[in-house]
Amino acid sequence: MHVRRALASAAAAGLLGSAAVATAPAASAADPGTASLASVLLSDGGPTYDRDGDDYDIVTGAVLAVLAAKPSSPVAVLADGTRPVTAFLPDDRAFRKLVITLTGSAVKAEEANLAAVASLGIDTVETVLLYHVVAGVTIDSTAASAADGVALPTARGLPLTVDVRQSIRLVDVSGLTKDAKVTNPDLNAGNLQVAHGIERVLLPL
Repeated sequence: MHVRRALASAAAAGLLGSAAVATAPAASAADPGTASLASVLLSDGGPTYDRDGDDYDIVTGAVLAVLAAKPSSPVAVLADGTRPVTAFLPDDRAFRKLVITLTGSAVKAEEANLAAVASLGIDTVETVLLYHVVAGVTIDSTAASAADGVALPTARGLPLTVDVRQSIRLVDVSGLTKDAKVTNPDLNAGNLQVAHGIERVLLPL
C-alpha cells in the first residue's frame, strides 16, 4: 500500500531530519504548494481568543509560546512550508476538555485554558505539540481513510494509530482521554504541509 510505504519512509528519515518529499496518494498530480501551516494558523494575524470552540487559537498560542521560549524547537518545522508535514490540530474545545480532565474544573475563557496548559511547563507543551506532528510525509484525508491500523511515527517519537470506522480517529498512547476524531480534514490542502482538525488533544503519556 502506498501510504504504508510513505509512512515507513518518514519513520526511517528520523525526527524532522529528512528534506525528501514522501507523499501519500494525493487527489491531484500537480506539484504541491509551499504554504506553511504557520501561515494558516496566523492567517487572521494571530490567535484571537474568542468564543469559537471550533477554531485553533489555543494551539496557535501554544506553538507561539514554545517558539518564544525555544526558537530552535523542532516545532518550528510548522513554519517551513518546503518540508512535508502532516499535523493534527486540536480545536479550542479540545483544550477545554483536556483542562477538565487534568484539573476537574471547566474553564470557559480560551486565554485561561491556554494558561492552564502552559502551567504544565514549556517542555511538556512542546512534547505534546510534537506528538501531533508527523514529519516527512503529506497525508490527506483520502490517504488516511485507507490507512486503518497504520501506526504514524510522530515527531515526539511515539506513534499514533489510525482507526477508520465511520470516521477517521487517532489512538494515542494515553489512557487519560478518548480517541480523537478528525472533524475538519485537509486544512491547507494542496501544499506539502497539511493539517486535520481534531476534537481531542493527543497525549504522549
